[in-house]
Amino acid sequence: MEIYFLGHSSFKIKTKQGVLVTDPFTPDFIGLKFPATEADIVTISHDHADHNAAGLIKGTPVVFQGPGEYEAKGIKIYGLKTYHDNKKGAERGENTIFQITAEGLTLLHLGDLGHRLTGEDIEELSTPDVLFIPVGGKYTIDGNIASEMIAQLEPKIVIPMHYKNAGKENKMSDLEELSIFLKRMGKENLPTQPKLHLTKDSLPAETQILVLES
Repeated sequence: MEIYFLGHSSFKIKTKQGVLVTDPFTPDFIGLKFPATEADIVTISHDHADHNAAGLIKGTPVVFQGPGEYEAKGIKIYGLKTYHDNKKGAERGENTIFQITAEGLTLLHLGDLGHRLTGEDIEELSTPDVLFIPVGGKYTIDGNIASEMIAQLEPKIVIPMHYKNAGKENKMSDLEELSIFLKRMGKENLPTQPKLHLTKDSLPAETQILVLES
């Protein structure tokens, strides 16, 4: 499996069976270009412009949005209903966490989660090998809550997302910078890498934070 960061909360996950893209974004909304990308599957955590631009994905992908159980190209996907705020959706609506299972690996993409997970939420989910977690605050959980959640979920690999980017001013410019989360985790000046190549046998023994280049 190979994982690439497309920017914001969007990742390309390339498996032997097919290619999945999470939360493609409208470029002008966050001040980043969206790279030309072809996929078989697209997951949409919620219907906001920085997460729902499925029309930008080339090919004829199947689009999964909302809670439920899905499968395509041998990739199993479970969507769990959560909220985009800490008021049960009263401010920003619902959010779907997607649990993705392929090649014996479990990936958990939290979308724009805006609250701590309940005990029931955690029981619904498998222990993730890879956790994609928002850390920018304002519209989602921040780095402090993210660190608590990492301790709860005990993933092998943590990939932060949804933080302030270095691009031009945009509607996401008030997010916290990635450095705030990394400092909280004691991982200042963590080097970036262009992609993650992953197998079940290559998983680290203890939780590891990785920053992918967009």
